Amino acid sequence: MPIVLFFILSIATAVQATDLKKILVLGDSLTAGYGLPADKAFPALLQKKLVAEGFKVKVLNGGVSGDTSAGGRARLEWTLADKPEFAIIELGANDGLRGLDPLAMQDNIENIIVRLKAADVKILLTGMRAPPNLGPEYGKIFNRVFHALAEKHEVLLYPFFLQGVAAKPALNQDDGIHPNSRGVAEIVDRIVPYVVLLLQGRIPQGVTKRD
Repeated sequence: MPIVLFFILSIATAVQATDLKKILVLGDSLTAGYGLPADKAFPALLQKKLVAEGFKVKVLNGGVSGDTSAGGRARLEWTLADKPEFAIIELGANDGLRGLDPLAMQDNIENIIVRLKAADVKILLTGMRAPPNLGPEYGKIFNRVFHALAEKHEVLLYPFFLQGVAAKPALNQDDGIHPNSRGVAEIVDRIVPYVVLLLQGRIPQGVTKRD
């Protein structure tokens, strides 16, 4: 290959790499893709959908099965090693399943938000809902955590990560908790408009408000 052509191709490759935006998904088994092939996990399908819509992105799978908000907080630094420009926070499901203190969860997620913002990472926070067996009072406190944090820190909020999928047998695995491949595809279809807003740097009025 002539030296000049090699130089031009090297520049083009470098430009393409610079244009590629990295999105970190910091989460639990719902992010990690529990029970699914890697190419059917939420980050993989989200990347495929965004690329099909013309976005130059790489979606990083920062999911650890069984993780609570405290776990996400503890491992945030190493998940930032790839220097993402954007982050989707998907945590809280295991806090609810274990009946952990919602105010401790709030403190953990708030710490994550503050540290991401300090690193100049744009954020999409996804909400979670408490299991109904924990009672209405616990559920009320738990569910409002995400709305309160989104409003306080002015970050984009997707109100419920499992919207349209939770409690639907056809979209979940046999455990009734983790989405199957169809369920993940449904989540991706519903959340993509919010991710596009994140990439565009826009938080429309009312997006952080309670539905």
